Amino acid sequence: MVMKSMKISTVMKCVQGSQCSLHLSVKGTLSLDENIRGLEICSLSLDTQQSQCTNVRFARKKSKMLNGKKVQVQFNCFEVNVAQHIYVTMKTVPNYCEVKLSQEYYVEDCRNNDVGKYIPACLGGKLDYNIDWARKVISVNVSNFLQDQDYYVRLCHKWFTCEDVGAFAVIKGKESLKSVSLKYSQLLPCLCIEGWLAIPDARRTQLCPFENDTKVLWDDIVYNPATQTLAWKPACPVFVTVNLCRLMKSNNHCEDIQNTSKNSPEKQVKYSRVDTHPRLCMKFTTKLGSWVKCPFAHGRFPAWKMRTAAVAEQVQVFFTSRTRAQFLVLVCNRTQLASCESVGMRHSVSVGDSVSITMSREMCESTICIQGWRTDVDYSVPLQICDIHCGFHRQTYSDGSPAKAMIHRMKSVHSLP
Repeated sequence: MVMKSMKISTVMKCVQGSQCSLHLSVKGTLSLDENIRGLEICSLSLDTQQSQCTNVRFARKKSKMLNGKKVQVQFNCFEVNVAQHIYVTMKTVPNYCEVKLSQEYYVEDCRNNDVGKYIPACLGGKLDYNIDWARKVISVNVSNFLQDQDYYVRLCHKWFTCEDVGAFAVIKGKESLKSVSLKYSQLLPCLCIEGWLAIPDARRTQLCPFENDTKVLWDDIVYNPATQTLAWKPACPVFVTVNLCRLMKSNNHCEDIQNTSKNSPEKQVKYSRVDTHPRLCMKFTTKLGSWVKCPFAHGRFPAWKMRTAAVAEQVQVFFTSRTRAQFLVLVCNRTQLASCESVGMRHSVSVGDSVSITMSREMCESTICIQGWRTDVDYSVPLQICDIHCGFHRQTYSDGSPAKAMIHRMKSVHSLP
């Protein structure tokens, strides 16, 4: 048992009280033998696979004098980096029977009070900013970093890493003015300001002041008329639930269309074969709230209309559209504002054609509605016409005189854009 123990610690070396570096202190205890000429101490970085070794030699006379006694050896000159993972070995010279001690060691990171305060790689700097909205310029002021070192500042879009947005700027260590101006094109929630010292492996400081301003993301909706595809691709990574919805005319609420919900942390959301009706919208929901965008609401795309005309006990339903389309007509009972339960009467109709529906007096005076939607697309909004007034023959009687039949033919027309 020649090798007794090995202890490892981190020491700090500072020049002129400010420029500090980290070193590994290795202490070894062994029982000296006259055949042992020294110790070899090695450190291997498990991050970079780089190794450093040193030999400590014992004079022959001292080895004989201290034969069998414990001696301690200390070496403080292995320079290491912040948060480095080190493998340290200590063995005799010459090395008998693989007599060796080994130990893994983790160098302190920037959370350590002394390391974070004095090691340059941990001095990321403090960033403050002002925005010139007219010129689209962000002015960045940097403080709390080594004043004699150059400092880099850039704008970036934060995805998995922070991707460059334009060139980075340099603040010279010798300059008294510690600020730079950076141009931007759009203030997105993933737009960040990043700064770091111009030294290897320097700690980077990030400031992302617009991360809660997500409403700008919902404007990037694109419709392709050739493929009838509605698509949205986020300019920044965001966890959002996307739905197609039907905008209700009565209260401007957008009712979700069934089976259209999609989650998008960062990928494109796409709906194929979409109806271009003004009331078909996209709803975006995050933890901060919901936003509704209606890409067809401004009349730039062809829309269709449903109309009804009531004559006697017949209600005629027909559709107008600038494009060829197929529709399904449903007679339903409105139970809620956005809910209409089928009463089993369905009819198919094309643009230019019409369908006649026989209505009883009870149906005309109840909550019965006519509902229609496109069937030649995958996603369409159903439109409803309610409060249907049918044109039945009615009899009235005057007071104190024989019955006199009066025939009234009523004709009413309802339409929905």
